[in-house]
Amino acid sequence: MSTEAEATGAVPTDEPVVRAELRWQRGAFELHVDLAVGAGEVVAVLGPNGAGKTSLLRAIAGLERGAHGHIALDGTTLLGPGVDLPPDRRGIGLMFQEHLLFPHLTARDNVAFGLRCRGRSRAASRSDADAWLERFDLGAVGDRRPDELSGGQAQRVALARALAPEPRLLLLDEPLAALDATSRHEVRRDLRRRLSEHAGATLLVTHDPIDAFALADRAVVIEHGRVVQQGTLDELARRPRSAYVADLLGVNLYRGVVARPPAGSAVEAGRSAVDLVGGGRFIVAAAPVGDVFVAVRPNAVAVHLGPPGGSTRNAWPGTVDALEPIAGRVRIHVTGSPSVVAEVTEEAVAELGLRAGGDVWVSVKATEVDTYPA
Repeated sequence: MSTEAEATGAVPTDEPVVRAELRWQRGAFELHVDLAVGAGEVVAVLGPNGAGKTSLLRAIAGLERGAHGHIALDGTTLLGPGVDLPPDRRGIGLMFQEHLLFPHLTARDNVAFGLRCRGRSRAASRSDADAWLERFDLGAVGDRRPDELSGGQAQRVALARALAPEPRLLLLDEPLAALDATSRHEVRRDLRRRLSEHAGATLLVTHDPIDAFALADRAVVIEHGRVVQQGTLDELARRPRSAYVADLLGVNLYRGVVARPPAGSAVEAGRSAVDLVGGGRFIVAAAPVGDVFVAVRPNAVAVHLGPPGGSTRNAWPGTVDALEPIAGRVRIHVTGSPSVVAEVTEEAVAELGLRAGGDVWVSVKATEVDTYPA
């Protein structure tokens, strides 16, 4: 088994803005998460439905009562022995997927609301709200109410409202999920710009790896209420530690065992054989004996109409199950032992005449297989 450091990655070495060691339970579900976020850092919180992502944000914000553990913001305890500050005393900015703008207030007064709650005068709050609306290219909609705004405009107003008080911790729960493709692109662009200027820490819950790649410095993956992995998206893609992470980032992931080669083994020096759970074998660069993960990027998988020639050690037959066009390339789902996803050009699909139900061979170079302890 891996160590906790291998499974969850490193946390910032500088003193973080927020540190949360959180335990929360409702019914059979238990949330048990430790994390830290530094100044100016954006951390994406990823995980399948029901993993506990929104519960984590709500517990940090003080909206889920009954949480235990310790939450500190800039060294001030928000939750701890004898301390459980209410949401309005935690100094945290929070935005949900549903923007939840006050319907009876104008865009300007919605943005000014958080500033008024911090004790600013009405005039100063409205002046600052106008400045924030300008930052989001919304200067012309200050007098409009939420029902007079487009979805993208309303979401940007909500973002301006969350950022205007300049919170040391900003919590964003699926801020782009409810938008259409055009609005999503525009709001993501504005949000990236604003977060780059935000001096505090940001936790961003999202299901979309594009949002995570575009907005976050690193990611924390939660499954079943536990952190299973964290690091940059590139680090997660190179060494995923769960089927969810592999599927999210489009990586083939297998479990296997590296056995000590017997005397006279056909496996050449500098190589190891991995016997996969469920069937199949990979020849890989030298790997430690024991249980391992095996990760293969789809673009490292070659597709052939017959057995490949040369010295390729990892080659096996399969059947095309599905073809999935993605941004000028095509993902080929091949069932076999093991099943695998390959990514090729549209020209290669046409040249090979690939179709669902067709028989193919696939191959992967030993140097393109990443093996690491499970």
